[in-house]
Amino acid sequence: MDIKSIILAAGKGTRMKSNTPKVLHEIFGKTLVGYVLDNVKTITNENFVIVGHQAEEVEKYVKNNYENAKTVLQTPQLGTGHAVSRVCPMLKNYKGLVLILCGDTPLITEATLKNFIEFHNTQNSDLTVMSTIFENPANYGRIIRESDSTLKCIVEEKDATPEQKAIKEVNAGIYCINWEKVQPAFSQLTSNNAQGEYYLTDIIEWGKKNKLNVNAYIMKNNEEIFGINSRLHLAEATRIMQKRINEKHMLNGVTIVDPSTTYISADTEIGQDTIIFPATYIEGKNKIGKNCKIGPCAHLRGGVEISDNVKIGNFVEVKKSKINSNTNAGHLSYIGDSEVGSNVNIGAGTITANYNPLTKEKSRTTLKDNVKIGSNTVLVAPVTIEEGANIGALSVITKNVPKWALALTRSPMRVLTDWVKNQLK
Repeated sequence: MDIKSIILAAGKGTRMKSNTPKVLHEIFGKTLVGYVLDNVKTITNENFVIVGHQAEEVEKYVKNNYENAKTVLQTPQLGTGHAVSRVCPMLKNYKGLVLILCGDTPLITEATLKNFIEFHNTQNSDLTVMSTIFENPANYGRIIRESDSTLKCIVEEKDATPEQKAIKEVNAGIYCINWEKVQPAFSQLTSNNAQGEYYLTDIIEWGKKNKLNVNAYIMKNNEEIFGINSRLHLAEATRIMQKRINEKHMLNGVTIVDPSTTYISADTEIGQDTIIFPATYIEGKNKIGKNCKIGPCAHLRGGVEISDNVKIGNFVEVKKSKINSNTNAGHLSYIGDSEVGSNVNIGAGTITANYNPLTKEKSRTTLKDNVKIGSNTVLVAPVTIEEGANIGALSVITKNVPKWALALTRSPMRVLTDWVKNQLK
């Protein structure tokens, strides 16, 4: 089935009080719009992101991260219906389905979207709106149904009668449409309202007038439509995402000692019998093997691949590195842009100095199998420590070290007898 998506991401997000576009704010290292794009990537074959406010920044993000997505500029921004109309010239002869979503709803899931599309198809619907149930539906548009349960209209709260306000089914803001049949609506919408905007919800009235089959699909989990409009909303969405992800891993055989202080990104894979200790933060895309121990107070920053039986201990930070099996980085170390072999021991306070502040280049550190790094060592990249080599504590390593060698750079110890007593005279 040919399905495309239109993602609305042009808004300013005034209540965020930020110089960053709202849809580029992050949860666990991934942007809000990134979550939406990832949740449609297995469903759609092409995605259009509507940009407006700080368009260049959003365009750059989409271009650099999503091959099957392109941006469409909306200027001026005259409402959600107007936003979708910007895509019409690109889909002039398209005959498939189009999903319309908001770029600030990171909690929507791929499973819900698939169920939504299945409902649309089984009902032979031309236009389907996603809805959900709230015990307190204040501020949401109410779903008004016909006697046969098809969708009649959506009434905004400010326009609703007392009877309509009592309705708990609300508009979730996600649409599935047969593009060929509904596309003409976007050239016929009017802006006869207080805001002078073209509303996407008006396509429902248009569809009814044109004898289309219009329906509403009730999603089960109303948390999934939670939209981000403020920093408070961002924190609440992070809390929901944290709980969702941690529960998934625990059900798959991962021990999370304290889920309330453990933060794991949606793009992190973790093998069975791994233990995640408290106050651990894992962001970006990572793969952690079986029987590992991570934390407490560890930080994985993305691009990390950890094999089985590895320990990443307290106050250890890892970024863009591969760490092979049975390796131990116990405490107080930084491992960045590195390839670490098996059976390696990294002593406390070890730093891979991977960044040149003059050239702004990052270089890689390679530790082969069975390497032992003494405490408080600095490995100045690019550098390779060959198999079995040992590095003495307090060393600064700037050259490659051959197999099974001992390398150390510290000065010989000096003892000045009675030095303290002499200073006190």
